[in-house]
Amino acid sequence: MDFGLVLQTDPPASAVVELMRRAERNGFGYGWTFDSAVLWQEPFVIHSQILARTERLIVGPMVTNPGTRTWEVTASTFATLNEMYGNRTVCGIGRGDSALRVAGRKPNTLARLEDAIDAIRDLAEGREAVVDGSTMRIPWIEDSRLPVWMAAYGPKALALAGRKADGFILQLADPFLTEWMVKAVRSAAAEAGRDPDAVTVCVAAPAYVGDDLDHAREQCRWFGGMVGNHVADLVSRYGEHSGAVPESLTAYIKERQGYDYAHHGRAGNPDTAFVPDEIVDRFCLLGPVEAHIEKLERLRELGVGQFAVYAMHDAKERTLDAYGEHVIPALTG
Repeated sequence: MDFGLVLQTDPPASAVVELMRRAERNGFGYGWTFDSAVLWQEPFVIHSQILARTERLIVGPMVTNPGTRTWEVTASTFATLNEMYGNRTVCGIGRGDSALRVAGRKPNTLARLEDAIDAIRDLAEGREAVVDGSTMRIPWIEDSRLPVWMAAYGPKALALAGRKADGFILQLADPFLTEWMVKAVRSAAAEAGRDPDAVTVCVAAPAYVGDDLDHAREQCRWFGGMVGNHVADLVSRYGEHSGAVPESLTAYIKERQGYDYAHHGRAGNPDTAFVPDEIVDRFCLLGPVEAHIEKLERLRELGVGQFAVYAMHDAKERTLDAYGEHVIPALTG
């Protein structure tokens, strides 16, 4: 199992870079950042500094979207980073939540996302692609490689990830839901004539190492609110009792009253009071290192190839160091 670190690009950017360097020293192989231009600093500028100050870390957004940048700009940015630092980038992508809604726009359709996955990958690897009806190729690209990993929850998005993506990003660490969604992605991959095992599965969720569970829950409750944004979209599209999405995912948002993106992804978010302790425990990894190892072993059995640690809490350094000393060795041998 690989491990990644996920951070928001809050200023100062130097602190983000230093945490990524700490993660690499502790055995993490991936460095991910949020991508919402209004809420945080521009991630790709910071990615360049992370790549310059690490040796092996693979870097990318979790996640970008097809709407805030034109596809040729996104592809050229990745290819430039690859040319400067070797092929050490990965493109996490989704329909778009905070980046678009904060700017007053709606998330992209799945049809547009599907076209973007193909176009961005092709352009970033030097091939022709069609962007908004125009065929183009970036002529200076020679040996760039860009895996594209897609974030998804609902059945249509999971099917798209199976058909098109090199990796599947699931932003929660509940074993039951992970099993359900991984099966959906791999079934879609098989139906598309792909090798289902070739789709990397990345689970991303807050991890908090410590013995005070009540405090850990309060530090990570924001995550249930963030996931709730996507769940609310699924309920509006499919209905709460449609069977298209497990009720173990949808039931907890009944008391949800709305969401202020000013607190997005932050401990103490006042819009997440509706999230019960049960959801925090299911979606996150909390407690002593033994509890983390036990849950990660279960996720690995379900086919998860990477666990990406959301570290938006007050124990960033302690958690990274505990993972480096205990958790990563236990999961990698």
